[in-house]
Amino acid sequence: MAEEKVTEAVVEEAPAKPAKKATRKKAEKKEEPKKVSFAKPTAHDYEVIIEPLITEKTMALMQNANKITVKVSESANKIEIKEAFQRVFQVKVVDVKVANQVGKTTTRGGRYKGTISGFKKAIVKVAEGEAIDLFRE
Repeated sequence: MAEEKVTEAVVEEAPAKPAKKATRKKAEKKEEPKKVSFAKPTAHDYEVIIEPLITEKTMALMQNANKITVKVSESANKIEIKEAFQRVFQVKVVDVKVANQVGKTTTRGGRYKGTISGFKKAIVKVAEGEAIDLFRE
């Protein structure tokens, strides 16, 4: 049997730093987010936002990334969509992405041709800590 040699290393400790005093008032106060109130929605706001888009992909976006997808008016721009969304749902909007969904032609039953109309959709990102319940009655 071979003898094992055990070596012990001597660890020198560095001198301890003096503890910092808690003299900063900002560190002591916890700032709570202020409740922001928005104006009452107008009739134009309800014309801008038509309806929510409910698909598997949009539901995953809603749960994971706090984004809501809605159909909007063809003539609406990002600023109108943001302001209308804030007034109608009373939440703070961080970002708005807009996309035009192109209309498509289709065949129905192999013989009849039809069209699926196009629309404009907006993906609205809501601020952290806020949520929207689209399914309340």
